[in-house]
Amino acid sequence: MAIEKVKEYFKQWNMENKILEFDVSSATVELAAQALNCEPKRIAKTLSFMIDTKCILIVAAGDAKIDNSKYKLQFGTKGKMLTADEVLTLTGHAIGGVCPFGVKDGVVTYLDISLKRFTTVFPACGSSNSAIELTIDELEQYSNADSWIDVCKDWQE
Repeated sequence: MAIEKVKEYFKQWNMENKILEFDVSSATVELAAQALNCEPKRIAKTLSFMIDTKCILIVAAGDAKIDNSKYKLQFGTKGKMLTADEVLTLTGHAIGGVCPFGVKDGVVTYLDISLKRFTTVFPACGSSNSAIELTIDELEQYSNADSWIDVCKDWQE
């Protein structure tokens, strides 16, 4: 299971015991917010795209949506989200548990600036009933993010 891979990944920082596992689904922003009893915008959702032959992940705030114009400006192409089969094959995680931790080699992760307004956020941990609370600095460190980008809309307060 992918959650075991994520736990193994976090062992290098002694963080594996901080992973939360729920008796209920956390597969969507809304379900994760209910499981965590937090605002949906604090869920750090991970979106997967294909650029040419490369898989990329964009981690964004739960209330943010991809802005097609910003995406095209950032990456020089129209956004093409992966299918469920492609997500599992290319990232190693299934939809509902996709996260930037313990992903397959060659996957590039970006963090959207919509996350920077929070002290801590909750990304998934490889399963549809898991999460971990991380500071923004921890998210940046543990995700091995390539860079911060601005490709989302509808989140500004």
